[in-house]
Amino acid sequence: MFILSNFISSVATVIDIVLNLYMWILIARAVLSWVNPDPYNPIVRFLHNVTDPVMYRVQRILPLNFGGIDLTPMVLILAIIFLRSFIVPTLKQLAYSLA
Repeated sequence: MFILSNFISSVATVIDIVLNLYMWILIARAVLSWVNPDPYNPIVRFLHNVTDPVMYRVQRILPLNFGGIDLTPMVLILAIIFLRSFIVPTLKQLAYSLA
């Protein structure tokens, strides 16, 4: 059972790292939206390609554009914080109980 325990613990760690990285990508996208970056810059294109699909889905469900300020990144960051504080510890506790 220790193999399954280690696997679940590793999956929890990977999920935590991926969610943390995506949160920082969202923050970078939000900061770039305050200025007028070159849309052909590879970094700007990468940030838009990675964040646009999720942001469009949230914007369809919750139109959060108030006076030209888009609050979608804030909602996504709060969702990521919730997932990191709920799913990751739950998986780690499950892995600990299997050991």
